[in-house]
Amino acid sequence: MKVAIYGRSTSDNLSEHIQLLFHKLNECRADILIYEPFYTFIREKLHISGNIRTFNSHADLCGKVDYMLSVGGDGTFLETISFVRNSGIPILGINTGRLGFLANVAKTEIHSAIELLAAKKFTIENRAMLSVTKPENLFGEVNYGLNELTIMKQDSTMVTIHTYINGDYLNSYFADGLIVATPTGSTAYSLSCGGPLVMPGSENFVLTPIAPHNLNVRPLVISDNNVITLKVEGRSPNYLVSLDSRSETIDSSIELTLKKTGFYIHLIKLENQNFFSTIRNKLLWGLDKRN
Repeated sequence: MKVAIYGRSTSDNLSEHIQLLFHKLNECRADILIYEPFYTFIREKLHISGNIRTFNSHADLCGKVDYMLSVGGDGTFLETISFVRNSGIPILGINTGRLGFLANVAKTEIHSAIELLAAKKFTIENRAMLSVTKPENLFGEVNYGLNELTIMKQDSTMVTIHTYINGDYLNSYFADGLIVATPTGSTAYSLSCGGPLVMPGSENFVLTPIAPHNLNVRPLVISDNNVITLKVEGRSPNYLVSLDSRSETIDSSIELTLKKTGFYIHLIKLENQNFFSTIRNKLLWGLDKRN
């Protein structure tokens, strides 16, 4: 099998678990492509051998690998999207970070995970994404995100976010910001701001206000077939907009249009992995002694 590996240059990725990852890949006779800055970082600290090449861009991967391994936390996983894009390469997340909803293979499970991957004992889960269609060049070539788009105030004053669904007026959110999350992103920033957990494949978006001034303004779930338009005003001429791990400062005169992307990101789900077991384990459900 041909495997690409993306990771950040952090001390968490210099452990014996990462050494085991390469050992197991070699044992399975995998052809390995490593993100070049990551390879430069780890090769002096870890013993890495085998058939290894490096990559630096999306173009280096297209048609050349079977799987992508994201080594780190969920932030690293989101960065991996910019390399995979619409290539259809399935991604497996190995968690060397903290909570890890997307990177859900624990360090202690690396050995068995690679064996299952090599034996093709997994399923593919399609995850919808959110794209910015206006302005289309706001985030360059990668104008889409797997988790969420967030509008945030730039200073201490709140902003008003006029929100339209398919051109119909929904609400003006007077708040610190607004999150438009996919089902995948429902376990991320949206959850921290009181949004609901949503199953992957539910085909919807979640609109979650951040610290709204009006307490009766609650998160809203809508179909992902809708087109969302956002217009921002406030005392500051600028505001922040983030798409997963990337952010930009834009002028309040700029109107944003959001819609579902025309393609999916493919997540590898190994045997015995599913959404329910992941949220139980990550959120520690069932461990309350009163249950």
